[in-house]
Amino acid sequence: MIAEKMKNMVANSSAIRAMFEEGNRLAQIYGAENVFDFSLGNPNVAAPEAVKKAIMELLEESDPVVLHGYTNSNSGYADVRETVADSLNKRFGTKFEGKNIVMSVGAAGGLNVILKTLLNPGDEVIAFAPYFGEYRSYTNNYDGVLVEISPNTVDFQPKLDEFEQKITPKTKAVIVNTPNNPTGVVYSEETIKKLAAIMETKQQEYGTDLYLISDEPYRELVYDGVEVPYLTKYYANTIVGYSYSKSLSLPGERIGYLVIPDEVKDSAEVLAAANVATRILGFVNAPTLQQKLVAKCINEKTDISYYDRNRETLYQGLKECGFTCIKPQGAFYLFVKSPVADEKEFCAAAKKYNLLLVPGSSFACSGYVRLAYCVAYETIVNSLPKFKELAKEYF
Repeated sequence: MIAEKMKNMVANSSAIRAMFEEGNRLAQIYGAENVFDFSLGNPNVAAPEAVKKAIMELLEESDPVVLHGYTNSNSGYADVRETVADSLNKRFGTKFEGKNIVMSVGAAGGLNVILKTLLNPGDEVIAFAPYFGEYRSYTNNYDGVLVEISPNTVDFQPKLDEFEQKITPKTKAVIVNTPNNPTGVVYSEETIKKLAAIMETKQQEYGTDLYLISDEPYRELVYDGVEVPYLTKYYANTIVGYSYSKSLSLPGERIGYLVIPDEVKDSAEVLAAANVATRILGFVNAPTLQQKLVAKCINEKTDISYYDRNRETLYQGLKECGFTCIKPQGAFYLFVKSPVADEKEFCAAAKKYNLLLVPGSSFACSGYVRLAYCVAYETIVNSLPKFKELAKEYF
């Protein structure tokens, strides 16, 4: 008999993965070219050529015992952490050192490490809907309680009035994700300043430590010159989680990092605990070859012009069909308003045309659907006639 906690997790297993698996099933029936799968945020832009070159160099030049062995510290190679810190300092005017960096098994691994580090049973973690649904599972892993802030469907900036009301003495952490999955919205500097001010006030009011966790796997994927604020500059108790899954198109390699600045309350203790959490959660350390790889490719980026073309084509095409959505500023998702209140019904209707969409309820925002446009450009072009057929059922 499985654990009671797992029964609920299995029952509410990811709708995104389920739709992705459905896409594979339909592709076997109708042919992959006739199935338009917008379910999974799996980058289809190849990693930069420099990544392949760096891997070959590492394999040829490195001592294989060292390259494939455990790191001296669970937090990662010292030289890699220094390289990451230096890069951040040059880009954002910060003053991090290698000791402030904990290499992680992707952003998901990093989030689990920091939540394990911070949470006591019953501690509350606030997330702004719509949000990546796994935040609930990650919080539940450590017997925390996820508190939702309802979505602002006008511009999808956080509802700060509700946020202020829902902070309690039990609140331990606040997770923000910008650019956002599923909306593609970037939280403005004004929003971040107001959010930080609220958290400072509540820390003083309750005499507690409130941690801001910035989940940033999409930081490099922004369009039209949009700037993404670096949150450690606005609030002292900020911890950043980052992944190279999107910026270098390496989702399966599971490599990222946490930034735990000196300004964080009891930072030395938090860093030590994160180091231990990395080990006892079973990660042991982030993949060693991938650590060395990202250090070599620290200035490389995926060509986002590909995603930008997809964004423009899909956004304009859906608008012409009569659908409405906010134009994304970053990431590679469109969050489209369902023409009926029950977006799951709409997803079922779309599947008749081999269009695979993810219901917004998976992100705590019903009445919307998410489309991941990190697909082949031909998939988008060929899907638009199907969207037109679907639209005729509603408009």
